[in-house]
Amino acid sequence: MKRNFKILAVVLLMAAAACSFTTKKFDDPNKDKLLIDLITYVLNQGHYDAKDINDSFSANVYEDYLENLDPSKRFLYAQDVEEFNKYKNQIDDQIKGKNIEFFNLTYARLGKRMEEARSLYKDILSEPFDFTENETINTDYDSLEYVSSKEEMRKRWKEQLKFNTLITYYDLKQDEKQKKEEDDSYEMKSDVELEKEARETTMSNIDRYYDFTDDLEREDYFSVYINSIVEEFDPHTFYFAPQDKDRFDIAMSGKLEGIGARLIKDSDNITITEVISGGPAWRSEEISEGDVILKVKQEDEKEAVSIVGMRLDDAVDLIKGPKDTKVTLTIRKKVMGNIEEITLTRDVIEIEETYAKTSMVEKEGRKFGVINLPKFYFDMTDYEERNAASDIKQDIIRLKKEGMEGLVLDLRNNGGGSLKTVVDIAGMFIEKGPIVQVKSNGQRKEVLKDEDPQVLWDGPLVILVNELSASASEILAAAMQDYKRAIIIGSKQTYGKGTVQNVIDLNRWLRNNDMGDMGALKITTQKFYRVNGGSTQLEGVKSDVVVPDRYSFVDIGEKDQENPLPWDKIDAADYDIWNGYVGYDEAIEASKKRMSENEQLKLIEENAKWVKTQSEDSSYPLSYEEYAREAEQEKQRAKEFDAIKDYRTNLTYTSLPYEEELFVTDTILKEKRERWHESLSKDVYIEEAINVLSDIKMNNITRNKLADVDRKKKVKN
Repeated sequence: MKRNFKILAVVLLMAAAACSFTTKKFDDPNKDKLLIDLITYVLNQGHYDAKDINDSFSANVYEDYLENLDPSKRFLYAQDVEEFNKYKNQIDDQIKGKNIEFFNLTYARLGKRMEEARSLYKDILSEPFDFTENETINTDYDSLEYVSSKEEMRKRWKEQLKFNTLITYYDLKQDEKQKKEEDDSYEMKSDVELEKEARETTMSNIDRYYDFTDDLEREDYFSVYINSIVEEFDPHTFYFAPQDKDRFDIAMSGKLEGIGARLIKDSDNITITEVISGGPAWRSEEISEGDVILKVKQEDEKEAVSIVGMRLDDAVDLIKGPKDTKVTLTIRKKVMGNIEEITLTRDVIEIEETYAKTSMVEKEGRKFGVINLPKFYFDMTDYEERNAASDIKQDIIRLKKEGMEGLVLDLRNNGGGSLKTVVDIAGMFIEKGPIVQVKSNGQRKEVLKDEDPQVLWDGPLVILVNELSASASEILAAAMQDYKRAIIIGSKQTYGKGTVQNVIDLNRWLRNNDMGDMGALKITTQKFYRVNGGSTQLEGVKSDVVVPDRYSFVDIGEKDQENPLPWDKIDAADYDIWNGYVGYDEAIEASKKRMSENEQLKLIEENAKWVKTQSEDSSYPLSYEEYAREAEQEKQRAKEFDAIKDYRTNLTYTSLPYEEELFVTDTILKEKRERWHESLSKDVYIEEAINVLSDIKMNNITRNKLADVDRKKKVKN
């Protein structure tokens, strides 16, 4: 399908050229100062709603940065913050003057305080806790004051460590009771033993936290400072350090080049936590979850490099590499403990969880399709590579071949992605017309259209959304709602992100750069609008059929973030309502009636309210008896909601034939699909979507006309 992206591409190209050939020079020899200069320039030149960097801006950055630096207020003292306060209204001046005095001060002080706390927690956890004392802890850290003395700091640490230990102690005691009930001859551990075991678990967890922070470098903390600045512009503007940019690219494309294993650092060990199906490690059949990688040797090196104690990011950099290159790993096997050398040929790894997945379901002799789309993925270097639109097109063709009579597109928890894939996907469901309007600050709007009259799927369509459906998900849902092409089922409103971001490589402005990779900036450059002219910013997309879910009472939308851009509207685009349905409004009303009478949804809503109440409680007892009493009350209350997870529909889901063939060799994929189908069989929202598809009546005159257009196009081709 051809798309109207030529104008937009030219605009973006011109913008890039204008920035690339700016007369401004970036030549500060200090990398941190250069980065600040570079980022503030890009923000001022390219952000949709550039902010004045003034005293008010400075104060907001200051508050956010301190919160990010020490969120639980267990490192910094009141006197530290008092010393920092003189910079509260000076950060704007420091930004303009490329001065990093404030950051240097806070970075050095935090490091010092963290070292002091290291010996503090070890000392506290060396002695047993008394769980008979009548104490409480306040976990609303925002409301806490910074401590003024070492005694107060010790008290704060002791409270937090005691609370963590109490939670584990309670769980251990419950486990012991259950073992005794199952086996009367079982000799239960004493409270003293369990308390000691619980303290050791807490010690291990804090040690692991320090292992992680020990791996952080100055540049990691500087990224926190930079992001405290850039996020003042809006919640979606973000600085990516080089390795963060790599992760972002992988998340967007679902692909990476390497051996196909997920790793974690545990103490000094780099341990394999998952072998990715289809990758080199999986194909070798020599590597398993739990194996520890000790050394890495490249094919052109004589000696292997030990990665024991190495930063996880640095170890990953050694292990991954270009497709078709070889890497030799020295591995200590989990099962036998023997050490082996294994040579793998790196390859392109596709992370299956990123991609759309499809299932068939039959109801009363009619077949329906379900496509779950986790994100609007694409390859940022080559759009013609695998992307969400090409995958969905292929799956719809497969579903039609199997006799699909209606389609559910599940966009729940889909946070967005590529704008182009949205237009391509929307074009599969309508003849032609505008999909989304895009506006840059001070510029005329651009209307992105589907210009191909061919319709890939002209049958009933339901789109599922929730509060976490954002950005690209909202564009697609809004367009299909405005055209009356799909019925939207889900939350009262979606996330409410109506802005467009571009990822800008900061290295493009630098000539003869000898400071290494400067990273990238994700910056808000545009706002998008529905074809009816309204913005989804803050307001999101309001479902045609509103159903409660676990997020119904949680503040997680754009309107709940700091510094969101405002809502507004522009003129509507020229579009025609889809006339392929008969009884569209009647199908919506029938669904609303069913949902209002659904006992499962009533229970889900009640559970969501309870979860909301729990989340607002920030005071907890540190006495075992009181904690156990409250825990038992919560356990009994939670039992009232067991029916939620016990709910079953009478629907059975199956994979498409091509996937069934893959299962013969790929047992991991088979297991993942079985788990997904099990989840679908308990999903009241999917069940209702299938009901709505059954209710929707088609306008056969329109369908015949579209079929005639398709036939003529095929003859012409």
